[in-house]
Amino acid sequence: MGGKEKFLDRLDSLFTNNIASRDLPPNDQRGCIGDYWHGNEPSHHTIYLYCYAGQPWKAAERLHQVVTRQYGSGPGSLCGNDDCGQMSSWYLFTCMGFYPVCPASDYYVIGAPQIPKAVMHLSNGKNFTMTAEGVLPENIYVQSVKLNGKNWDSPFLPYEELKHGGTIAFTMGPKPSQWGVDAEIPAAK
Repeated sequence: MGGKEKFLDRLDSLFTNNIASRDLPPNDQRGCIGDYWHGNEPSHHTIYLYCYAGQPWKAAERLHQVVTRQYGSGPGSLCGNDDCGQMSSWYLFTCMGFYPVCPASDYYVIGAPQIPKAVMHLSNGKNFTMTAEGVLPENIYVQSVKLNGKNWDSPFLPYEELKHGGTIAFTMGPKPSQWGVDAEIPAAK
């Protein structure tokens, strides 16, 4: 088993093991999927690591699972402590379809949008609009992406492409696709 396969095996097992979470108080167990604990903010980047390993469809599955089961509009529907807004920030970014896995890098990681449309009003007066055609509870997988009207085959979204405004358009579907599986990880600048 090579390095990528070992990494994916470990990442998968994080969501299927249930060892560490048994020792958590019942209130904290609400945010657990196996040993992944969404209620603890340092874990928030973990699901997006599937994109680095060429399996963005697995990220889509877990993102949908967390958004639909661990967030809500009723009392007590947040699965963790919203320290400085991190739980809310994760939710907003994830609903728009991308997340700053490493805030010091110059790109975001594309997961899977959870809503049909969002418009970000940038500080320079420009807008960045996200649309997700076909996003439904059964259509959780990215089929294709267009960035400013051009096909975008990478799960890595450069900040340069976002900061001047523009559009990102997702097409969603009910089955995993080959979108993003062969993308190269961007080099750090």
